[in-house]
Amino acid sequence: MKTMSYTESRARYAEVLDGVTNDREEVVITRAGHEPVVMVSLDDYESLRETAHLMRSPANARRLLDAMERLEDGRGQARDLLDAEASDLLGAD
Repeated sequence: MKTMSYTESRARYAEVLDGVTNDREEVVITRAGHEPVVMVSLDDYESLRETAHLMRSPANARRLLDAMERLEDGRGQARDLLDAEASDLLGAD
């Protein structure tokens, strides 16, 4: 994560934006007398919001963490998203 002043970020704005969008770089921008802000790509921001939403419910968070633990331990199972009958009903291949 890169940190820079508001003044520096303004002087290098296009370069900072390119780093954030192309390199997935997070940039903390500081301003005297103000709270710092973080600049992230829209994709990263949406991913963070989705994760926060999924983890908001303690029960859902526990299920997700348990599922991740099972996968890491090699106890996961590969499954099709649609079974054959549902696929036929929907006309999916």
